[in-house]
Amino acid sequence: MAQTLEIESRGGKAGTPLLEVDSLVMHYGTKEGDVSAVEDVTFTLNNGEAIGLVGESGCGKTSIALTLLRLLPDNSVIKSGDVRLDGESLIELDEEQMRRRRWRDISMVFQGAMNSWNPVYRIGDQIREALRLHWPETLTYQEETDRIGALFELVGLNPVTMERYPHEFSGGMRQRAVIAMALSCNPKVIIADEPTTALDVIVQDQILRELKNIQQELGMSIIYISHDIAVIAEVTERMGVMYAGKLVELGSTVEVFHRPKHPYSYLLLKSTPSITGPRRKLAPLEGEPPNLIEPPTGCRFHPRCPFATEQCSTEEPSLTTVQDGHAVACWNWQEVPEIGGLQK
Repeated sequence: MAQTLEIESRGGKAGTPLLEVDSLVMHYGTKEGDVSAVEDVTFTLNNGEAIGLVGESGCGKTSIALTLLRLLPDNSVIKSGDVRLDGESLIELDEEQMRRRRWRDISMVFQGAMNSWNPVYRIGDQIREALRLHWPETLTYQEETDRIGALFELVGLNPVTMERYPHEFSGGMRQRAVIAMALSCNPKVIIADEPTTALDVIVQDQILRELKNIQQELGMSIIYISHDIAVIAEVTERMGVMYAGKLVELGSTVEVFHRPKHPYSYLLLKSTPSITGPRRKLAPLEGEPPNLIEPPTGCRFHPRCPFATEQCSTEEPSLTTVQDGHAVACWNWQEVPEIGGLQK
Protein backbone atom coordinates (compact mmCIF):
# COMPACT_ATOMS: atom_id res chain seq x y z
CA MET A 1 0.00 0.00 0.00
CA ALA A 2 2.82 2.41 0.83
CA GLN A 3 4.35 1.87 -2.61
CA THR A 4 1.11 2.82 -4.36
CA LEU A 5 0.77 6.01 -2.30
CA GLU A 6 4.23 7.10 -3.41
CA ILE A 7 3.08 7.13 -7.05
CA GLU A 8 0.25 9.58 -6.55
CA SER A 9 -0.26 12.57 -8.82
CA ARG A 10 1.31 15.91 -7.92
CA GLY A 11 -1.32 17.89 -9.81
CA GLY A 12 -3.53 20.47 -8.13
CA LYS A 13 -7.28 20.77 -7.84
CA ALA A 14 -9.11 19.00 -10.67
CA GLY A 15 -10.30 21.32 -13.41
CA THR A 16 -7.90 24.16 -12.65
CA PRO A 17 -5.28 25.24 -15.24
CA LEU A 18 -1.98 23.35 -15.03
CA LEU A 19 -0.20 23.80 -18.36
CA GLU A 20 -0.84 26.93 -20.44
CA VAL A 21 0.45 27.22 -24.00
CA ASP A 22 0.13 30.83 -25.12
CA SER A 23 0.60 31.97 -28.76
CA LEU A 24 3.53 29.56 -29.23
CA VAL A 25 5.60 29.96 -32.41
CA MET A 26 8.51 27.62 -33.23
CA HIS A 27 10.42 27.35 -36.52
CA TYR A 28 13.10 25.05 -37.90
CA GLY A 29 15.90 26.69 -39.86
CA THR A 30 16.86 24.95 -43.12
CA LYS A 31 18.94 25.82 -46.19
CA GLU A 32 15.72 26.47 -48.10
CA GLY A 33 14.29 28.74 -45.40
CA ASP A 34 12.41 28.67 -42.08
CA VAL A 35 9.90 25.84 -41.60
CA SER A 36 6.83 27.20 -39.80
CA ALA A 37 6.35 24.07 -37.65
CA VAL A 38 4.31 25.56 -34.78
CA GLU A 39 2.43 28.76 -35.50
CA ASP A 40 0.46 30.72 -32.90
CA VAL A 41 -0.73 27.68 -30.91
CA THR A 42 -2.75 28.35 -27.75
CA PHE A 43 -4.42 25.85 -25.42
CA THR A 44 -4.71 24.98 -21.72
CA LEU A 45 -4.38 21.60 -20.01
CA ASN A 46 -6.26 21.39 -16.72
CA ASN A 47 -5.37 19.34 -13.66
CA GLY A 48 -6.60 15.76 -14.06
CA GLU A 49 -7.50 16.25 -17.72
CA ALA A 50 -6.69 14.20 -20.81
CA ILE A 51 -6.49 16.25 -24.00
CA GLY A 52 -5.63 15.02 -27.49
CA LEU A 53 -3.88 16.55 -30.48
CA VAL A 54 -4.72 14.97 -33.83
CA GLY A 55 -3.78 15.63 -37.44
CA GLU A 56 -1.87 14.36 -40.45
CA SER A 57 1.84 13.49 -40.23
CA GLY A 58 3.91 16.65 -40.34
CA CYS A 59 1.20 18.92 -38.94
CA GLY A 60 3.25 19.95 -35.90
CA LYS A 61 1.96 17.65 -33.14
CA THR A 62 5.34 16.22 -32.12
CA SER A 63 7.02 19.60 -32.63
CA ILE A 64 4.67 21.03 -30.00
CA ALA A 65 5.58 18.22 -27.59
CA LEU A 66 9.31 18.74 -28.06
CA THR A 67 8.85 22.49 -27.60
CA LEU A 68 7.00 21.94 -24.31
CA LEU A 69 9.91 19.81 -23.08
CA ARG A 70 12.55 22.09 -24.64
CA LEU A 71 14.08 19.06 -26.39
CA LEU A 72 14.49 20.74 -29.75
CA PRO A 73 17.28 20.25 -32.32
CA ASP A 74 19.94 22.90 -32.83
CA ASN A 75 18.27 24.29 -35.97
CA SER A 76 15.08 25.18 -34.10
CA VAL A 77 14.11 28.47 -32.51
CA ILE A 78 11.17 29.45 -30.32
CA LYS A 79 10.17 32.70 -32.00
CA SER A 80 7.55 33.89 -29.53
CA GLY A 81 4.88 32.82 -27.08
CA ASP A 82 5.12 31.09 -23.74
CA VAL A 83 4.58 27.78 -21.97
CA ARG A 84 3.63 28.00 -18.30
CA LEU A 85 3.51 25.06 -15.89
CA ASP A 86 1.76 25.98 -12.65
CA GLY A 87 2.26 29.61 -13.62
CA GLU A 88 6.02 29.27 -14.17
CA SER A 89 7.39 29.97 -17.66
CA LEU A 90 9.32 26.98 -19.04
CA ILE A 91 10.58 29.06 -21.96
CA GLU A 92 12.45 31.45 -19.65
CA LEU A 93 14.29 28.70 -17.74
CA ASP A 94 17.95 28.04 -18.52
CA GLU A 95 18.98 24.57 -19.62
CA GLU A 96 19.95 23.34 -16.14
CA GLN A 97 16.69 24.59 -14.63
CA MET A 98 14.72 22.93 -17.44
CA ARG A 99 16.65 19.68 -17.03
CA ARG A 100 15.43 19.52 -13.44
CA ARG A 101 11.82 19.99 -14.60
CA ARG A 102 11.96 17.16 -17.15
CA TRP A 103 10.77 13.80 -15.89
CA ARG A 104 10.00 15.33 -12.48
CA ASP A 105 7.36 17.85 -13.63
CA ILE A 106 6.74 16.97 -17.28
CA SER A 107 7.65 13.69 -18.98
CA MET A 108 7.02 12.02 -22.29
CA VAL A 109 6.30 8.65 -23.84
CA PHE A 110 8.22 9.16 -27.06
CA GLN A 111 7.06 7.96 -30.45
CA GLY A 112 8.64 4.57 -31.14
CA ALA A 113 10.05 4.53 -27.61
CA MET A 114 9.39 0.83 -27.11
CA ASN A 115 12.39 0.14 -29.38
CA SER A 116 14.68 2.68 -27.70
CA TRP A 117 15.69 0.61 -24.68
CA ASN A 118 19.42 -0.01 -24.38
CA PRO A 119 19.69 -3.73 -25.21
CA VAL A 120 22.63 -4.44 -22.85
CA TYR A 121 21.02 -3.07 -19.66
CA ARG A 122 18.17 -4.55 -17.68
CA ILE A 123 14.88 -2.68 -17.92
CA GLY A 124 14.82 -2.00 -14.19
CA ASP A 125 18.33 -0.54 -14.22
CA GLN A 126 17.36 1.90 -16.98
CA ILE A 127 14.40 3.14 -14.94
CA ARG A 128 16.70 3.24 -11.89
CA GLU A 129 19.00 5.62 -13.80
CA ALA A 130 16.08 7.98 -14.49
CA LEU A 131 15.25 8.00 -10.77
CA ARG A 132 18.85 8.81 -9.84
CA LEU A 133 19.03 11.67 -12.31
CA HIS A 134 15.64 13.28 -11.68
CA TRP A 135 14.26 12.25 -8.28
CA PRO A 136 14.63 15.26 -5.92
CA GLU A 137 16.17 13.26 -3.05
CA THR A 138 18.69 10.44 -2.93
CA LEU A 139 17.01 7.05 -2.65
CA THR A 140 18.59 3.87 -1.33
CA TYR A 141 18.95 0.95 -3.71
CA GLN A 142 16.07 -0.84 -1.98
CA GLU A 143 13.85 2.25 -2.18
CA GLU A 144 14.57 2.45 -5.91
CA THR A 145 13.74 -1.23 -6.30
CA ASP A 146 10.50 -0.87 -4.33
CA ARG A 147 9.46 2.10 -6.42
CA ILE A 148 10.18 0.35 -9.73
CA GLY A 149 8.21 -2.66 -8.48
CA ALA A 150 5.25 -0.44 -7.60
CA LEU A 151 5.45 1.20 -11.03
CA PHE A 152 5.48 -2.19 -12.75
CA GLU A 153 2.40 -3.28 -10.81
CA LEU A 154 0.68 -0.03 -11.75
CA VAL A 155 1.16 -0.66 -15.48
CA GLY A 156 0.28 -4.35 -15.30
CA LEU A 157 3.77 -5.89 -15.22
CA ASN A 158 5.12 -8.42 -12.74
CA PRO A 159 7.81 -6.66 -10.65
CA VAL A 160 10.21 -9.60 -11.07
CA THR A 161 10.46 -8.77 -14.77
CA MET A 162 12.46 -5.63 -13.96
CA GLU A 163 15.52 -7.92 -13.96
CA ARG A 164 14.95 -8.86 -17.61
CA TYR A 165 16.61 -7.38 -20.68
CA PRO A 166 14.58 -5.57 -23.39
CA HIS A 167 14.74 -8.52 -25.81
CA GLU A 168 12.98 -10.66 -23.19
CA PHE A 169 9.94 -8.36 -23.27
CA SER A 170 7.17 -8.48 -25.84
CA GLY A 171 6.24 -5.27 -27.66
CA GLY A 172 3.33 -4.64 -25.32
CA MET A 173 5.50 -5.26 -22.24
CA ARG A 174 8.16 -2.84 -23.50
CA GLN A 175 5.52 -0.19 -24.06
CA ARG A 176 4.16 -0.71 -20.54
CA ALA A 177 7.70 -0.35 -19.20
CA VAL A 178 8.08 2.92 -21.15
CA ILE A 179 4.93 4.20 -19.42
CA ALA A 180 6.35 3.08 -16.06
CA MET A 181 9.51 5.09 -16.76
CA ALA A 182 7.44 8.16 -17.71
CA LEU A 183 5.61 7.84 -14.36
CA SER A 184 8.76 7.16 -12.34
CA CYS A 185 9.26 10.66 -10.91
CA ASN A 186 5.61 11.59 -10.29
CA PRO A 187 5.31 14.10 -13.17
CA LYS A 188 2.50 16.63 -13.22
CA VAL A 189 2.09 16.22 -16.98
CA ILE A 190 2.71 13.26 -19.29
CA ILE A 191 2.89 13.68 -23.07
CA ALA A 192 2.07 10.43 -24.87
CA ASP A 193 3.27 10.70 -28.47
CA GLU A 194 1.73 7.86 -30.52
CA PRO A 195 1.86 5.55 -27.46
CA THR A 196 0.60 2.48 -29.35
CA THR A 197 2.71 2.71 -32.53
CA ALA A 198 3.63 -0.68 -34.05
CA LEU A 199 1.42 -2.67 -31.69
CA ASP A 200 -1.39 -4.93 -32.86
CA VAL A 201 -4.94 -3.72 -32.24
CA ILE A 202 -5.57 -5.98 -29.23
CA VAL A 203 -2.43 -4.78 -27.42
CA GLN A 204 -3.19 -1.19 -28.48
CA ASP A 205 -6.54 -1.40 -26.75
CA GLN A 206 -4.97 -2.88 -23.61
CA ILE A 207 -2.32 -0.14 -23.44
CA LEU A 208 -4.86 2.64 -23.97
CA ARG A 209 -7.17 1.23 -21.29
CA GLU A 210 -4.19 0.95 -18.92
CA LEU A 211 -3.20 4.57 -19.55
CA LYS A 212 -6.76 5.77 -19.10
CA ASN A 213 -7.16 3.83 -15.84
CA ILE A 214 -3.86 5.23 -14.49
CA GLN A 215 -4.83 8.75 -15.49
CA GLN A 216 -8.19 8.48 -13.74
CA GLU A 217 -6.81 6.66 -10.68
CA LEU A 218 -4.03 9.17 -10.07
CA GLY A 219 -5.80 12.26 -11.41
CA MET A 220 -2.90 12.87 -13.78
CA SER A 221 -2.86 15.29 -16.71
CA ILE A 222 -2.03 13.78 -20.11
CA ILE A 223 -1.57 15.13 -23.61
CA TYR A 224 -2.16 12.40 -26.21
CA ILE A 225 -0.66 12.93 -29.66
CA SER A 226 -1.85 10.76 -32.53
CA HIS A 227 -2.72 10.73 -36.21
CA ASP A 228 -5.33 8.09 -35.31
CA ILE A 229 -8.52 9.94 -34.46
CA ALA A 230 -10.06 6.77 -32.96
CA VAL A 231 -7.32 6.71 -30.30
CA ILE A 232 -8.07 10.31 -29.36
CA ALA A 233 -11.78 9.51 -29.16
CA GLU A 234 -11.21 6.65 -26.73
CA VAL A 235 -9.03 8.33 -24.13
CA THR A 236 -9.62 12.11 -24.08
CA GLU A 237 -12.22 14.59 -22.86
CA ARG A 238 -11.06 17.44 -25.10
CA MET A 239 -9.24 17.44 -28.39
CA GLY A 240 -7.43 19.85 -30.67
CA VAL A 241 -7.13 19.42 -34.43
CA MET A 242 -3.80 20.48 -35.98
CA TYR A 243 -3.22 21.45 -39.59
CA ALA A 244 0.03 22.75 -41.10
CA GLY A 245 1.47 23.88 -37.77
CA LYS A 246 -1.70 25.58 -36.53
CA LEU A 247 -4.40 24.58 -34.08
CA VAL A 248 -7.56 24.93 -36.18
CA GLU A 249 -10.18 23.52 -33.79
CA LEU A 250 -10.42 22.89 -30.06
CA GLY A 251 -13.36 21.53 -28.10
CA SER A 252 -14.81 18.61 -26.19
CA THR A 253 -14.06 15.33 -27.92
CA VAL A 254 -17.75 14.42 -28.22
CA GLU A 255 -18.62 17.84 -29.66
CA VAL A 256 -15.82 17.79 -32.24
CA PHE A 257 -16.74 14.27 -33.32
CA HIS A 258 -20.43 15.00 -33.78
CA ARG A 259 -20.42 18.68 -34.68
CA PRO A 260 -17.04 19.66 -36.14
CA LYS A 261 -16.70 23.34 -36.97
CA HIS A 262 -13.59 23.34 -39.15
CA PRO A 263 -13.72 21.90 -42.70
CA TYR A 264 -10.49 19.97 -42.09
CA SER A 265 -11.92 18.30 -38.97
CA TYR A 266 -15.08 17.47 -40.91
CA LEU A 267 -13.18 15.93 -43.85
CA LEU A 268 -10.83 14.07 -41.50
CA LEU A 269 -13.81 12.49 -39.76
CA LYS A 270 -15.59 11.74 -43.05
CA SER A 271 -12.52 9.84 -44.23
CA THR A 272 -12.39 7.74 -41.04
CA PRO A 273 -14.25 4.40 -40.98
CA SER A 274 -16.56 3.63 -38.05
CA ILE A 275 -17.70 0.21 -36.84
CA THR A 276 -20.78 1.69 -35.16
CA GLY A 277 -23.77 3.60 -36.50
CA PRO A 278 -25.22 3.35 -40.01
CA ARG A 279 -23.05 2.48 -42.98
CA ARG A 280 -21.70 5.48 -44.86
CA LYS A 281 -19.42 6.10 -47.79
CA LEU A 282 -15.95 7.32 -46.90
CA ALA A 283 -14.90 10.62 -48.44
CA PRO A 284 -11.18 10.94 -49.23
CA LEU A 285 -9.34 14.08 -48.17
CA GLU A 286 -8.08 15.49 -51.46
CA GLY A 287 -4.77 17.29 -51.98
CA GLU A 288 -1.54 17.51 -50.00
CA PRO A 289 -0.49 19.49 -46.92
CA PRO A 290 1.23 22.76 -47.80
CA ASN A 291 4.94 23.53 -47.88
CA LEU A 292 5.61 25.05 -44.45
CA ILE A 293 8.57 27.04 -45.78
CA GLU A 294 6.14 28.97 -47.97
CA PRO A 295 2.66 28.33 -46.49
CA PRO A 296 -0.39 29.65 -48.35
CA THR A 297 -1.62 33.13 -47.59
CA GLY A 298 -4.82 33.43 -45.58
CA CYS A 299 -6.10 30.15 -44.15
CA ARG A 300 -3.51 27.40 -44.66
CA PHE A 301 -6.26 24.91 -45.48
CA HIS A 302 -8.02 26.96 -48.16
CA PRO A 303 -6.39 25.22 -51.20
CA ARG A 304 -8.02 21.92 -50.08
CA CYS A 305 -11.22 23.33 -48.60
CA PRO A 306 -14.62 22.80 -50.30
CA PHE A 307 -16.08 25.76 -48.36
CA ALA A 308 -13.34 28.28 -49.19
CA THR A 309 -14.18 31.80 -50.34
CA GLU A 310 -12.05 34.71 -51.53
CA GLN A 311 -11.64 35.88 -47.93
CA CYS A 312 -10.07 32.54 -46.99
CA SER A 313 -7.20 33.04 -49.44
CA THR A 314 -6.34 36.54 -48.23
CA GLU A 315 -7.20 36.76 -44.52
CA GLU A 316 -5.96 34.33 -41.87
CA PRO A 317 -8.66 33.40 -39.31
CA SER A 318 -7.74 33.24 -35.63
CA LEU A 319 -8.88 30.55 -33.21
CA THR A 320 -12.16 31.98 -31.89
CA THR A 321 -14.70 30.53 -29.47
CA VAL A 322 -17.99 30.06 -31.32
CA GLN A 323 -19.91 28.33 -28.53
CA ASP A 324 -19.26 27.05 -25.02
CA GLY A 325 -15.75 25.61 -24.96
CA HIS A 326 -15.63 25.10 -28.73
CA ALA A 327 -13.17 27.23 -30.72
CA VAL A 328 -12.40 27.20 -34.45
CA ALA A 329 -10.16 29.09 -36.88
CA CYS A 330 -12.45 29.35 -39.90
CA TRP A 331 -14.37 32.12 -41.67
CA ASN A 332 -17.11 29.77 -42.84
CA TRP A 333 -17.54 27.40 -39.90
CA GLN A 334 -21.34 27.73 -40.04
CA GLU A 335 -21.29 26.01 -43.45
CA VAL A 336 -19.76 22.81 -42.05
CA PRO A 337 -22.43 20.09 -41.63
CA GLU A 338 -22.73 17.73 -38.68
CA ILE A 339 -21.36 14.21 -38.93
CA GLY A 340 -24.42 11.97 -39.15
CA GLY A 341 -24.15 8.61 -37.45
CA LEU A 342 -20.52 8.83 -36.36
CA GLN A 343 -20.18 7.54 -32.80
CA LYS A 344 -17.45 8.31 -30.27
